[in-house]
Amino acid sequence: MNPGILLALASAVSYGASDFVGGVGARRSSPWQILLVGQVAGMLALFIAALLRRGEPVASDFAWAVLAGVGSAAGGLFLFRGMARGRMGLVAPISAVGAATLPVLVGVALGERSSWLVWAGIAIALPGIWLVSREAGRDRPPRSWAALLDGAVAGAGFGLLFIALAQIRADAGLLPLAANQLTGAVLTLGAALLLRQPWRPTRDVLAWGGASGLLGAAGTLTFVLSSGATSLGIAAVLTSLYPAVTVLLAAGVLRERLTASQGAGIGICTLAIIALSLD
Repeated sequence: MNPGILLALASAVSYGASDFVGGVGARRSSPWQILLVGQVAGMLALFIAALLRRGEPVASDFAWAVLAGVGSAAGGLFLFRGMARGRMGLVAPISAVGAATLPVLVGVALGERSSWLVWAGIAIALPGIWLVSREAGRDRPPRSWAALLDGAVAGAGFGLLFIALAQIRADAGLLPLAANQLTGAVLTLGAALLLRQPWRPTRDVLAWGGASGLLGAAGTLTFVLSSGATSLGIAAVLTSLYPAVTVLLAAGVLRERLTASQGAGIGICTLAIIALSLD
């Protein structure tokens, strides 16, 4: 199997576990606190790792890293706004599918050419991501333009995150990734202040936010490595399967019921992984 595919799956597991841990922590405190602590923890971990594994970053690497941080912060902000408005059931799947689709389109525009098997895998993955993410929202909100906008902008933000991270050179080292996390933290803090959301971390938040941030940093690192070993489209689509990991962890750890639609979505995602792996 292509190592890029294994790295993308590792990224999905890391991001999915990060969302699970962060989600459990957010039930006990503000999601803004969890997000901010997580980004700071990820930044510190990557900065320390960058000192141990030196690279040769140039200005463009940091520019892409900052742009990725903007995408991450924008995606999180609009996803949270959709959650706050009670539209998670519509915002979550739109953002997840958007995060997978946008890098595929950009990859094609940049000249990536894939086999029919890859396109079949991508086509299979998108409805699987939708089903898993859709059922993760327990409400059944009415469709609205505001919900569509929140989901679309969140998806564009996360898609921008993937696209920009993929442009960081392989020999740049880890310092640009630390800059990416720092950018996200600064923008998240600014948004929390602007929206008057509780952001000051408490002692209880540190463990949950820190664990979520370290897992998220691992997801970012493995995605960057994956995008260097396979195409941007494949790396982004496989990484975007992370909601399935979150759902499986919730079912296994918290004993939350796995619905028929979630089970179907996970099965579809599995078929997509097989198709992409056979290329």
